Amino acid sequence: MVFSGFGRETVQFLEGIRSHSKKTWFDAHRDEYEHAFLAPAQAFVEALGPRLRKLEPDVNVEPRVNGSIMRINRDVRFSKDKTPYKDHLDLWFWTGERKGWDGSGFFFRLTPDRLILGAGIHAFERETLSRYREAVLDPKRGAKLVGLVKKLRGGGYEIGMESYKKVPAGIAADHPRAALLKHGGLHATWEGKHPAALRMPSFVDFAANHFKAVAPLHRWLRAM
Repeated sequence: MVFSGFGRETVQFLEGIRSHSKKTWFDAHRDEYEHAFLAPAQAFVEALGPRLRKLEPDVNVEPRVNGSIMRINRDVRFSKDKTPYKDHLDLWFWTGERKGWDGSGFFFRLTPDRLILGAGIHAFERETLSRYREAVLDPKRGAKLVGLVKKLRGGGYEIGMESYKKVPAGIAADHPRAALLKHGGLHATWEGKHPAALRMPSFVDFAANHFKAVAPLHRWLRAM
């Protein structure tokens, strides 16, 4: 399967499902889902795979739904919002044996009007949070993270996210890495309008270059 870009029909499908997120609409446009959404997503994942493996040899790249391609159906069991479908394409390239969200990986989101690319962990579980804070407090590892964050911010990437108002108990409020100690997750994200390359085969290069830029933060997390 050759990737030729995410064409106008992909964006039109996303716009349609944003405006008509109902099962009747989706069923009537299932062919568009298959050919304008799923097929190019699978081709993109296949094309991107070798580039990601150069950055992270054991990254998981699976061109299938419930693999690297997230389901378009929303889980509404515990949500007040019962909208049945997402209005975006989500891709997730995780590392290690466990697919869970508590390990660092590379992420991708395409909405009707925005593109998001990045790497990291959005929310630490308790054990991971403890290891993260230990690494931040370590003089050598903490200093390395400060340098990575500074470089990424200078390159236009957003670093998320501070989830706590205070530093951990027993740590001085004016600790030189206090801001990082307030994080409940750590990830670097680029977000912008659809690039011109989106509709071209060269979009693989565009995405791979962003993933290459955020890969050092991903490696720092994996080394905790």
